[in-house]
Amino acid sequence: MLWATVLFGFAKTYFMAGMARAPLPNWLIHVHGAVFTLWMVLLVVQIGLITGRKVRWHKTLGLAGFGLAVAMVVLGVLAAIDQMHRGDVPPDMDPKTFFVVPMTVISTFTVLVIAAYRMRFKAAAHKRLILIATIAISNAAIARWPIDVFQANPVLQVVVISAFLLIVMAYDLISLRRLQKTTLWASALVIGVMLVRIPLGMSHAWHVFAWWMGGKV
Repeated sequence: MLWATVLFGFAKTYFMAGMARAPLPNWLIHVHGAVFTLWMVLLVVQIGLITGRKVRWHKTLGLAGFGLAVAMVVLGVLAAIDQMHRGDVPPDMDPKTFFVVPMTVISTFTVLVIAAYRMRFKAAAHKRLILIATIAISNAAIARWPIDVFQANPVLQVVVISAFLLIVMAYDLISLRRLQKTTLWASALVIGVMLVRIPLGMSHAWHVFAWWMGGKV
């Protein structure tokens, strides 16, 4: 499901364009795309290892995955600053305001991955946190779905993310007959951040922060 989301959003501009040969703005965005793609590959591999009962391999690769997540956070922030400098934002939005979108996405991802690392010995909570962290960063792919209504109405992006989270909740109810606390608070964090980020981005305080982060852009 998440791979389909990513492929649908980035197929034309990245995957079908040859990835390394894709006409991206600069080398930073190329590295950013490669590292985030590697995260999606890692997710599939880790699920396969658990399915195949290769728990030791899963744990060893998980430590490398945490290092990959750290790289994703750094690259996510740098890419967000680069995007703000280039002014590559929706036509009706100021670059400093839009800066709140990638920054809150990567911040949410950071919180959830750190929580997943802390709960790595609690399998049920760990896997839900990793999954929801990945759902959070899928926002970038959903925003690029080649569907006009999605481009014109960002609220629909929140609806899609919410639908993904509802699927996780449905899995809890079917498999456990209850909702995991981890699922609830992680989902609430993702949705809450998405609902408040634009008002936050329009505030003077955020514009000052963006001005500082962007080197007075």
